[in-house]
Amino acid sequence: MIVAIGSDHAAYELRYYLIDHLKNRGIEVKDFGTYEKKSCDYPDYARAVCSCVLEKEADFGVLVCGTGIGMSMAANRFEGIRAALVGDELSAEATRAHNDANVLCMGARVTTHERAERILDIFMDTPFSNEEKHIRRISKIER
Repeated sequence: MIVAIGSDHAAYELRYYLIDHLKNRGIEVKDFGTYEKKSCDYPDYARAVCSCVLEKEADFGVLVCGTGIGMSMAANRFEGIRAALVGDELSAEATRAHNDANVLCMGARVTTHERAERILDIFMDTPFSNEEKHIRRISKIER
């Protein structure tokens, strides 16, 4: 499995925490930065991660900023990306099983590192259900 990850300055520490966690799980990581705490623009990192996912160079994308809102809005502008802003474990499971989300967005200012780790694990480990009703609903979103 390969995961593409990016953050803005507000989630600099959380991104490194999640990268370490992913590597400890034996997962390959493509890190798109930011590589410093200086103020930067989150859409630049959303574009890099989403492009990587769309080009099939990563299985999933992870985007983190202060609240996760900006990253999720930016990511969902890309055709073929289904980004979900997730702050709890149930939503992490549901968005994979029901929505086949391919990008996880979280907020460093609203999610502890430990909870973000659990959310990420659940997101990556939950398969899409392939139920007809969910396939139909995703198809409607994609139109």
